[in-house]
Amino acid sequence: MALELIDISKRAGAETHIYPTSLVLPEGSFNVLLGTTLAGKTTLMQIMAGIQKPTSGAIRFRGKDVTGVAVQQRNVSMVYQQFINYPNWSVYDNIASPLKVAGMSQGEIDKRVMAAADLLRLKPMLKRRPSELSGGQQQRTAIARAIVKDSDLILLDEPLANLDYKLREELRDELPKLFAGRNAIVVYATTEPSEALLFGGNTATLHEGRITQFGPTAAIYRAPKDLLTAQVFSDPPINTAPVEKRGDRLMIFGNSSWPAGAAAAKLPDGKYTLGLRPHHLTPLPAEGRAAAVDGRVLVTELSGSESIIHLDVGGSTWVSQSHGIHPFEVGSPAKLHAEIDRALFFAPSGERVS
Repeated sequence: MALELIDISKRAGAETHIYPTSLVLPEGSFNVLLGTTLAGKTTLMQIMAGIQKPTSGAIRFRGKDVTGVAVQQRNVSMVYQQFINYPNWSVYDNIASPLKVAGMSQGEIDKRVMAAADLLRLKPMLKRRPSELSGGQQQRTAIARAIVKDSDLILLDEPLANLDYKLREELRDELPKLFAGRNAIVVYATTEPSEALLFGGNTATLHEGRITQFGPTAAIYRAPKDLLTAQVFSDPPINTAPVEKRGDRLMIFGNSSWPAGAAAAKLPDGKYTLGLRPHHLTPLPAEGRAAAVDGRVLVTELSGSESIIHLDVGGSTWVSQSHGIHPFEVGSPAKLHAEIDRALFFAPSGERVS
């Protein structure tokens, strides 16, 4: 059985927060809502939970209409970006709280709390209060409370955003394992494409209250149906430029000519928008066919493992992302290589055509 959103929308006065949306999330699935801040992720999750009621449309869960059913009457757990724990209760009591409300026996409560604490490595902290925990431990406590309830629907609203890098990476690895084998539907909201790719499952890309595409995560990344979806699913931003195909050449940046490459070979002559992901624009010669890109360095971001270089290319800002350290000087000219066989092409309407 599944969670079905049937043509739902959400309006507040003259503002539309969610445009008419239909979505089916299968039982036992891990689903990512991917979009920038204010894309509508939290509103959509609150509608799924019953915290907010849609302005129009219907919600069905396991075959039953639950559109008007309050969150208190649903078996739902939700974890927010700002972890919420009861400050005067121990970690044990925080985790056990939904089980106590449900009237579960003490023996079953102990069993479930210990299992969740073991999964999230909280056993040594069960007698502590939240003020005695690190931020990561507090968020683990909030996640344990969601897991222990054995909910039908688990909603995670950017739960790792406020954690430091190490803890974030650790929990990213753990989360899919925690929900593996459950019948629950898990929905995870994030602004980061890398998180969606790491978790796998299904992804819905959102932009300004609209779902632009939904399906298996890797498939959407490889084959976005339009330019908007490609932009949502790219960080750093996908590089774009208007091009005109003439035979086996591409006219770009006014007077530059590139070979069309495999991606554009079968397109009819005409005008398109080229999309090139930053890791397909490199300071070193690319494997296979590549086109030279001349630019002026605007910003460099260097880490121990990669270089991100922002350039002025033909009056547009393009971004290169590559492994290793490439110390370009700001303001200096730079020659890079575009892997044109990896490029995406979009019609003037925005639809991807290659």
